[in-house]
Amino acid sequence: MDEIDCAIVNQLQGGLTLCERPYEEAARRLGLNEDELLRRLAGLLADGVLTRIGPLFQIERMGGAFTLAALHAAPDQYERVAEVVNSLPQVAHNYAREHELNMWFVLATETPQQIDQVLAQIARESGCEVFNFPKSREYFVELKLQVRAP
Repeated sequence: MDEIDCAIVNQLQGGLTLCERPYEEAARRLGLNEDELLRRLAGLLADGVLTRIGPLFQIERMGGAFTLAALHAAPDQYERVAEVVNSLPQVAHNYAREHELNMWFVLATETPQQIDQVLAQIARESGCEVFNFPKSREYFVELKLQVRAP
């Protein structure tokens, strides 16, 4: 990442302006043109520096649900199980942990009832017991990371 990429990531963490051309407005604030901003964002996505660009929703207000889930995948089965989990469109993200429950993932579903259905599907297809850790309380943490060029 160069200094311009860092500036892009740092600025866009604050959101895009709600207007007809939000990327054009963001590019203007960065001293770029819209095409260059879009090209750089596509590169950051392709390189895996960014995993997504988009809004964050309070899905429960829209009738959907989120949950945190975990399972234990045997070391020799970890990649296969990760493929099962990651193949589902409801999996928002998945990450490894050094713990007995070594794979944790977040599910986002259109309805609360679908959480149990998707967790059962993961258990069935992976052969692993899946543990559901629904939130009991919501906190708003406005995490913004300051990115600097090497």
